[in-house]
Amino acid sequence: MKYSLLSLLAASLALSVVGFAQETPKNYAVSPVPRDGGWMKQHESFNAISKQGEAQLVFLGDSITAGWGGRGKEEWTKSWAPQKAANFGIGGDRTEHVLWRLENGNFDGLKPKLVVLMIGTNNTGHVGSKPKELNGEVYQCTPPQTIEGVKAILDHLQKKMPETKILVLGIFPRGANGQDAKRQQNEVVNAGIAKFADGSKIQYLDIGKAFLEPDGTLSKEIMPDLLHPNAKGYEIWTAAIKDKVAEMMK
Repeated sequence: MKYSLLSLLAASLALSVVGFAQETPKNYAVSPVPRDGGWMKQHESFNAISKQGEAQLVFLGDSITAGWGGRGKEEWTKSWAPQKAANFGIGGDRTEHVLWRLENGNFDGLKPKLVVLMIGTNNTGHVGSKPKELNGEVYQCTPPQTIEGVKAILDHLQKKMPETKILVLGIFPRGANGQDAKRQQNEVVNAGIAKFADGSKIQYLDIGKAFLEPDGTLSKEIMPDLLHPNAKGYEIWTAAIKDKVAEMMK
């Protein structure tokens, strides 16, 4: 059987494409997935808030955001609750979990003026772990993949609520100093997600330096575990974004 040069080239190209696809690592950050246990109850509570349609300001993210209901509760009550704010943060969430939430009821029936989004530190921070929802798979997520995950969230929010503005916060610094590998990964992510700002509906704000000492170290007086803010940290957070939030909610 004879083959033309053109057909051989086409077959070779097809095999190359298949081989490339097999070598391309899966991006967990853009693959929506739920979690089990109490997580689902939290997710459903956000759906209930969404159906009420009253919240005008929503903070969306992981445990750092969820902390507004813990160490940051006093500051939340004073500064954000009067603005009809809702806290859609769940500890341990990664971009893929937020995506699943958005696809399964979060914000359905809700059209807030502003969403404050900060997510991603768990994507790179959980590399090498075996999350239950992955059935034993070793979790991998690079900074570029995390950036794609954040972009997917932004796209979903815009599609779901085209009139809602979004304030994307840079991921907060973690680790004792700038030599911390996870802090460095977050800085790469921040450089990428900053480019998604359009100066209007989507704006980006990196307030990381507000938490740091002049030499770049992170004090345990602000983040005792070098990751999660304490009450003082939430006060700093409020002071750093309150003017931008007021501007965007007009």
